[in-house]
Amino acid sequence: MIFSLSMNVNSNTWNKVRYTIYSPFYDFIGGYFNASRKKSIDSLEIKAGEKVLLIGAGTGLDLEFLPDDCHITITDITESMLGKVRNRNKRLKKDVRIINMDGQNLSFGDESYDKVILHLILAVIPDPVACINEAERVLRKGGKLSVFDKFVQEDKNPGILRKFVNLFTGFLFSDITRKFSTIRQSCKLKLIADKEADFNGNFRIILLEKS
Repeated sequence: MIFSLSMNVNSNTWNKVRYTIYSPFYDFIGGYFNASRKKSIDSLEIKAGEKVLLIGAGTGLDLEFLPDDCHITITDITESMLGKVRNRNKRLKKDVRIINMDGQNLSFGDESYDKVILHLILAVIPDPVACINEAERVLRKGGKLSVFDKFVQEDKNPGILRKFVNLFTGFLFSDITRKFSTIRQSCKLKLIADKEADFNGNFRIILLEKS
């Protein structure tokens, strides 16, 4: 029964439900990763006037670390999360456009953005391959994309225990059995850096470029 639930709820509908429930206290948990968020964003070397896209941005915790002189677009499918972004930006007063949009099917034109940020979304979204392909499509040539998320280490495969635990984590918040190389293999983004982050390298900060 648990296995069936874990497989069937991997959908946008379930993500909207569970993250609506989590939104009031998401910052308390998500804030733990702020140091890694900052490192990931710093690696992009965002310049004045550049257009930056955050896909599946949640409550907008990344806003704190973005320069004031860039143009920011934030997307998420959970309206309660976007409400948190709006409230956050009342204090930060950054140039932000906030849109309810599916990261697997972006409505932006090709090469619309200079930088793209995928933080804690590729392990959550139902189709991470579609998501990174869309991110690649809207990224301009020479633009950079940063990823921060939980992945199985490249020299390992998910063991029986991890797969079992994933029956619960996949239902509650996130898939812990995804491998970044598998997600990336359909796109042409160039790998610039791949660094270990939180929880003994189970979280990673990855920098890619569209060349």
